[in-house]
Amino acid sequence: MRIITFLLLCILSLSCKTAVKTDNIETESVSTEEIKKSINTSLDLWHKAAAEANFDNYFNLMTKEGVFIGTDATENWQNEAFKIFSKPYFDKGKAWSFTSVERNIYIYEDQKLAWFDELLDTQMKLCRGSGILKLENGKWKIAHYVLSITIPNENVTEVVKLKTDFDSLYTKKLMLK
Repeated sequence: MRIITFLLLCILSLSCKTAVKTDNIETESVSTEEIKKSINTSLDLWHKAAAEANFDNYFNLMTKEGVFIGTDATENWQNEAFKIFSKPYFDKGKAWSFTSVERNIYIYEDQKLAWFDELLDTQMKLCRGSGILKLENGKWKIAHYVLSITIPNENVTEVVKLKTDFDSLYTKKLMLK
C-alpha cells in the first residue's frame, strides 16, 4: 500500500511540473502554479504602473511590438503610437486605474506564451481585459491587450442605439480603405 501511495504521489508531482526548454537547453522545472503567479505579478504591476502614472514601468512590461486595443473602435494602438498617445496622461500624474477582480490564465505547452482574461474594476465601472503574454528574458510581458466595456445583456439594445451613428460612419470609412 505504501508503494502504491508513493508511486501515486510521484506521478502527481510529475504531472504538475514540466521542463522548460530555452534554446534546446533544459532548465529547472517550473510548475504551472509558479508560472501563473509570475504572470499575475506582471499583470498587477502593469496595472499599478498605470495607476501611479509610471510610464517607464508600464511600457517595460509590454513587448517592443506590443499592441493595446482600447474600448473605442478607433483604438488599435501599436506600441510606439500607444506610447505617444499615453504620454500626456502619464505626465499629468494619473493615467488610468484598473484593478483585476477576476482573472483566468492559460499557458501554452512550451511555457513561453500565455493568454488571459480578466474582469476589471475601473473608472468606467466593470470592464473586460484579455491578452497574450510572452516570456522574454525570464520576464512575462504583455504582447497584446484588449480592453472592453462590459454591457449587461438587458442593456444591449439601448447601447446599440447610442452607438449606431458613430459605428455606421466609421464602418463606411473603413470600407473605403
